[in-house]
Amino acid sequence: MSEPWVVRIDDVADPRLEPYTRLTDVALRQRKDTATGTYVAESSLVVRRAFEAGHRIESFLLAERWLEGLADVIAGAQRPGETVPVFVGEPATLERLTGFHLHRGALAIVHRPAQPTIPELLASARRVAILEDVTDHTNVGAIFRSAAALGVDAVLVSPRCADPLYRRAVRVSMGAVFSIPWARAETWPAALETVRAAGLTLAALALDDDAVTLEALEADLPERLALVLGTEGPGLTPAAVEACDLVVRIPMARAVDSLNVAAAASVAFWATRLR
Repeated sequence: MSEPWVVRIDDVADPRLEPYTRLTDVALRQRKDTATGTYVAESSLVVRRAFEAGHRIESFLLAERWLEGLADVIAGAQRPGETVPVFVGEPATLERLTGFHLHRGALAIVHRPAQPTIPELLASARRVAILEDVTDHTNVGAIFRSAAALGVDAVLVSPRCADPLYRRAVRVSMGAVFSIPWARAETWPAALETVRAAGLTLAALALDDDAVTLEALEADLPERLALVLGTEGPGLTPAAVEACDLVVRIPMARAVDSLNVAAAASVAFWATRLR
């Protein structure tokens, strides 16, 4: 590919590469990508899905072998009067730059789209997932993938929930974070009252003596339902449970008390899907 936007790199100190410097998980958690308005898309599939979702790509960082496979995305990302650079390097160079083995061979820095307000998010939603303080990015990505696959219309995350556009969350979701609208609540658990005011029934997934079974909820599904899922380990806070209309539990066998939050979300999304 000889297009003018292709930039061959061998110097990892090139200041144009600063957004890609040290993209290890520890380093990314310390960076303020949510403040700078960008996120990192990793793998050719995720880069393509970000582009197809209409997200503005700021630059690409690729191994040579991905130039041809992403040629249409690269060309489509170019803007009149503004070249979107495609930095291309050898695998060893890319690893020195990012701090990890770039075995998927493709990264992009992408502009974060504006998030809807909570009323906008919920305006026509009939099935909503609400995540309270789910801090593991793998779980967040897995929940978004299940939500997209099983008919959830929107996702609301609490102020302390992990970033759905964090590199690992995006990758685990296989780009599903781009296909399902989501927003972050600014106040908690007060945001749950906003959800109720929008006309949704709030169902907390928690272990509680007064909980109904998931089968019971499935047998009498509300027209509009928000499933509230809690953080790994402790689960939902008492304040969040108190703010919900009902508590739901997934019956367990063999003395297992609970499922991983991503697994529980998938089960609940399937059981409460719109028929």
